[in-house]
Amino acid sequence: MSIKHKTLDLKKRMQDALQGGGPQAIEKQAKMGKMTARERIISLLDPNSFHEYDLFVEHAAKDFNMDKKQLPGDGVITGTGTISGYPVCIYAQDFTVAGGSLGLMHARKITKIMDLAMNLKVPIIGINDSGGARIQEGVNSLAGYGEIFYRNTQASGVIPQISVILGPCAGGAVYSPALTDFVFVVDKISKMFITGPEVIKSVLGEEISMEELGGAKVHSEITGNAHFFAESEAECFKQIKKLVTYIPWNNSKKAEPFPKKAPKFQEYKIDKIIPTDPRQPYDVRNVIKSISDDSEFFEVQELFAASMVVGFGRLNGQTIGFVANQPMVLAGVLDVDSSDKAARFIRFCNAFNIPLVTLVDLPGYLPGIDQEHAGVIRHGAKILYSYSEATVPKITVILRKAYGGGYIAMCSRHLRADFVFAWPTAEIAVMGPEGAANIIFRNEIKNSPKPEEVRKKKVAEYKKKFANPYVAAAHGYIDAVIEPGDTRKFVLHALDISASKEQIVPGKKHGIPPF
Repeated sequence: MSIKHKTLDLKKRMQDALQGGGPQAIEKQAKMGKMTARERIISLLDPNSFHEYDLFVEHAAKDFNMDKKQLPGDGVITGTGTISGYPVCIYAQDFTVAGGSLGLMHARKITKIMDLAMNLKVPIIGINDSGGARIQEGVNSLAGYGEIFYRNTQASGVIPQISVILGPCAGGAVYSPALTDFVFVVDKISKMFITGPEVIKSVLGEEISMEELGGAKVHSEITGNAHFFAESEAECFKQIKKLVTYIPWNNSKKAEPFPKKAPKFQEYKIDKIIPTDPRQPYDVRNVIKSISDDSEFFEVQELFAASMVVGFGRLNGQTIGFVANQPMVLAGVLDVDSSDKAARFIRFCNAFNIPLVTLVDLPGYLPGIDQEHAGVIRHGAKILYSYSEATVPKITVILRKAYGGGYIAMCSRHLRADFVFAWPTAEIAVMGPEGAANIIFRNEIKNSPKPEEVRKKKVAEYKKKFANPYVAAAHGYIDAVIEPGDTRKFVLHALDISASKEQIVPGKKHGIPPF
């Protein structure tokens, strides 16, 4: 056969494989409001940058008449490309082929591209749209999942791992996204759960829809399993493209710098953001925007544990991880979920050489029976562990309240912050003035003929002595008390000074976080 005929044969084979599950399956996918796997990859990557591999891989199953079925690409598309010029490895499960079910060769294609990502030291993006394990292949399907989970774990902290849930992701399949760094979901399309509604009904007698059990909003607002929520696939891809510009290719690099830009001072006047009344709420995201380049802030897990705000911004063109209490929600308290949220983000930033800026305004940890029984001691310790473990530059700014354990936990000097600054509005104490006065002067207030008058006097006395940053500054726990308008200047200088920071850590296999 001539080269020409062989080339024509190749083109025909490629054309057949590119059809996926065929026109009917593709049409069904479109009716569900979903792109095909290949359309998703092309939409996400830079134009003409996608190079596909293992197009002609075939399954090797023989039982249950599988030997008579042809599954193009074995239901998954793999390859490499670029996003805004940044190289990535990518795979997308093809729901038009056997429901995107995972068999042995399907898994081997995924693990092969994951291995390539590790060797090339570039991010790996996985688009999940699968009915789960291919039952006809039995334990081989389970083996495939195990191989993926192992690689997720080995890649953790070495290359960024991004999961995109664009269809069902059930049973064992959910654990790969759970092991990755960022999970993206789309309203009415994404579904994640260990056991589906039918199993729950048969075992527990409870009825629930797939959307109520494991829809995009559930995982964005309640469980915290998702980091980014989108209304459409197109919006989701925009979010991924933006994220990639903030993070480095691997743990040996820093994120690519951007041109330096001043904040939009006219829109975000830092002196006007914080109310004079220490009990009045405000949006801490406006503080972040008042100091970040071009007033840009890319929030992570925006809908989950909203008393804590985490996300990426830039200062002088360099990516920064912001961690901040949100006074608009529960006064910015730390609780089970907000501690988990912050701890995970801190560890990502530390693994990928992203400096941390922490903005503090909280009354402490959330009290209550529910929190205690939910394990706030264990969960709350995670943020202590993460900050203490982090070796990247750490700059802390105390805006207002910093009481009790919350003061310590939010990257205090005692957890080895490199620089701690405080506004003159900062209040650093074991607890709030009212509570402290009620305890310290309990007998004096109780025995007074005018207890309320005495109580107010003692609260004022406590405020004068402790509700300010100067006692902490006197002990050297704060490096400088600064004017709010100087915040960006001080933080920029601190980042510049600590850019070449090196911290020697004890030799050990690994620490044991309070998981």
